[in-house]
Amino acid sequence: MIQTVLSTLLEVIVPLSIPVISGALLERFKRLDTKPLLTLYLYFLSPAIILDTLLHAEISFDDIYLTLAFSLSNLLVLWGAAAAMGRVLKFSSQDRAGLTLVSTFTNSVNYGLPLVLLAFGQAGLDKASVYVIGQMIIVNTIGIYFAARSHFSVKNAVKSVFSLPAIYAAILAMLIRAFHLHLPAEVEKGVTMAAGAYSPVVLAILGAQMMKVGMLPGVKRERSVFWTGIAMRVLAGPLLALVILALLGITGTLHSVLFILASMPVAVNGVVLAERYGASPSVVSRCILWTTLSSFLVLPMLIVAIA
Repeated sequence: MIQTVLSTLLEVIVPLSIPVISGALLERFKRLDTKPLLTLYLYFLSPAIILDTLLHAEISFDDIYLTLAFSLSNLLVLWGAAAAMGRVLKFSSQDRAGLTLVSTFTNSVNYGLPLVLLAFGQAGLDKASVYVIGQMIIVNTIGIYFAARSHFSVKNAVKSVFSLPAIYAAILAMLIRAFHLHLPAEVEKGVTMAAGAYSPVVLAILGAQMMKVGMLPGVKRERSVFWTGIAMRVLAGPLLALVILALLGITGTLHSVLFILASMPVAVNGVVLAERYGASPSVVSRCILWTTLSSFLVLPMLIVAIA
């Protein structure tokens, strides 16, 4: 068992850690400006990998249906669990909002996709693409609601979703497949080339963001909020995901991929929502840092456990 975990650590986590560490070092010593890289990721690399993956993905209607059913069920269960814990422990409304963000949203895009590709190959990436698109929509709608219910606007939430180029890439891919069309070979080759740049760039961004989060000034706050968030994401998240997967009867590669994506560390963009709407950004930022660091050991064990 230990040998298998170490093997998975070497084969999956070590390759991922190289761009992550590089990004962290660039931030620490060169103050890496991630804004241009985020623009590159959001408006070019993300649509490219979604388009490239969906054009060639071997996914069935059942895969899509089960993925969406799992995403919504998992979201509702984690939302309810976070709300219950927040009330039982008598957290403030800001802390409850932060706890909900930590519990419900995982770093499935800029950490999950490269991990799934390395751990499960192209077949895994095909299955993950539907989940990731769903997460993009959920974060930009329900995520805003979680962070600040008093500021929530359905109109603005919908606008934020349709400002994401990846959504249009997904729609284009579905139309091309529905009408049995093909991109020109030269264009398709260029899209595939851009998709290949996705993993190293977004992982370097993740490393830089982790370094920035680690350097944020702390505020005096009850440790129970932080530790509850860690427990929800690292322990409750995977356990609840297994229960939901079993209830939905999901098996095979789709089961493994959805389980790992649901067990990922806290989504980095959670701190953006937390800071914007005052949802305990200090707690959220530290949960992001420590769940990401712990994931380098936890995720190999989970991958081995479901293999």
